[in-house]
Amino acid sequence: MLLEAERSLLLLVDAQTRLVPAIHDADACVRRCRLLIEAARRLEVPFVATEQYPQGLGPTVPELAALLEPAKVHAKRHFSCAAKPEIVAALEAHARPVIVMCGMEAHMSREPASREIALQRLQGHGVEIVTAEMVVFEWLREAATPAFRAILPLVR
Repeated sequence: MLLEAERSLLLLVDAQTRLVPAIHDADACVRRCRLLIEAARRLEVPFVATEQYPQGLGPTVPELAALLEPAKVHAKRHFSCAAKPEIVAALEAHARPVIVMCGMEAHMSREPASREIALQRLQGHGVEIVTAEMVVFEWLREAATPAFRAILPLVR
């Protein structure tokens, strides 16, 4: 199944100032999140962001926060986004059947082995594992468009 921009929603999970330094390969992860957010903005894909206990873990990192609307950032204390009704409602409000997740999750990315196990678990539950570039090019569908030209520098 190829992703379609008009059926997708982007969910940025917990890319926060005190969490990011503990994440394996954090700089690359933040770059991929930025690519997805920039592409979502240009292709009119709605997005929602979460922050895990921002009083303790800080706000979303500045390079991503600058791209977000504060009203679309939801604080949470539960480790699962699905445990907070306001986040579920924000996702459902867009009526998009496909959620593309990106971001930081301590049990998924602090160590490469934990990340691999988490990805295997997600896959076992029917989640498709894709790269940021796969998402962007599937959302774009074709080259030689204004959207492609605008997003291409972010991919390079």
